[in-house]
Amino acid sequence: MIKTILITGSTDGIGKLTALKLAKEGHSVYIHGRNEAKVNAVISEIKEICNNENVSGFVADFSNIEAVKKIAKKIKKEIPIIDVLINNAGVFKTKNTLNKAGLDIRIVVNYLAPYLLTNEILPNLRLSKAPRIINLSSAAQAPVSENVLTGKEQVAENNSYAQSKLALTMWSFHLAKQESNINIIAVNPGSLLNTKMVKEAYGQHWSPAEKGVDILYDLALSNSYKNDSGKYFDNDKGEIKGCFAPAHTDAYDKNLISVLLEKTEALLLGL
Repeated sequence: MIKTILITGSTDGIGKLTALKLAKEGHSVYIHGRNEAKVNAVISEIKEICNNENVSGFVADFSNIEAVKKIAKKIKKEIPIIDVLINNAGVFKTKNTLNKAGLDIRIVVNYLAPYLLTNEILPNLRLSKAPRIINLSSAAQAPVSENVLTGKEQVAENNSYAQSKLALTMWSFHLAKQESNINIIAVNPGSLLNTKMVKEAYGQHWSPAEKGVDILYDLALSNSYKNDSGKYFDNDKGEIKGCFAPAHTDAYDKNLISVLLEKTEALLLGL
């Protein structure tokens, strides 16, 4: 069955490779990036390689909350039914640590942007017969500080990145309970995959990018995971491929999740 799939942060890395793999099978694929020229170039490239005209895209800088709000409205209008949302956009190393609102860019791009976008387009996902949301977490997860979340305190990039990924995982688990008809899985696609982001951050890689692509593809489409909503998949574990595993303990703490979501909503209201 042909699916309609939206992948954020898909002009390079595993996002782009996943889009290519899905488009080759004839699925309707929507990509996203922050640079219009690059988005258009990738759309043309995928169409040509995959012989699939059902490829389109959206442009938005996810470090800018206003831009996320605008793209959400556009997506709601242009894609009536969304079968799969892959929240892949992420940032680790960046020239500017803070966005214009004074928030850590990793917190904004890796957590606040997917949180806002997803909640805005939930009505479109609910119309799918078997909707799925795949949130890209990480092996790096650290307790979320309110001061870091709200921009009152700056920490090292490793720390804020790990906080953003735990926040995303905590929210994923909460959303899975709220949306019983949507299959929602948080996934660590694999540590130090061969991608631009990893090269810029570490200058080396442990595994090929395809390792991450394969698990994103499976989680998006395979019937094997249809009853696994609200879980965390760790692609660093397992022998042949990863497996479901425990996330950070904070991801299962109802009180901490409640506080996180309360602070998140208050923060977004003020932006």
